Amino acid sequence: MLASRLFFALFWVSTASVAAEPDVARQKELVHLVRQDCGSCHGMTLQGGLGPALLPADLRDKPVEGLAATIYYGRPGTAMPPWKQFMSEAEANWIVQKLMSGFPQ
Repeated sequence: MLASRLFFALFWVSTASVAAEPDVARQKELVHLVRQDCGSCHGMTLQGGLGPALLPADLRDKPVEGLAATIYYGRPGTAMPPWKQFMSEAEANWIVQKLMSGFPQ
């Protein structure tokens, strides 16, 4: 079960990376979501809090597909919820790309 879930997560991230990025209005919504909702645990400036920091230096050695899967599916048994009801797989991947390059204001 875990292997099939991991395979699916890797598959959707690889296909999501070729999808078009969200339009400007949706990008603004996603930035707001990350700053407000993710910021409530990861810190309003994403420097950490209940959850770890989400700054480029902190994410540098993490695999993009794993980070996107964490956003989309959450982490069972932890405070990290799944966000799949609020965004698409491609949008989760877009968020990771932005977090890794310095998240916009």
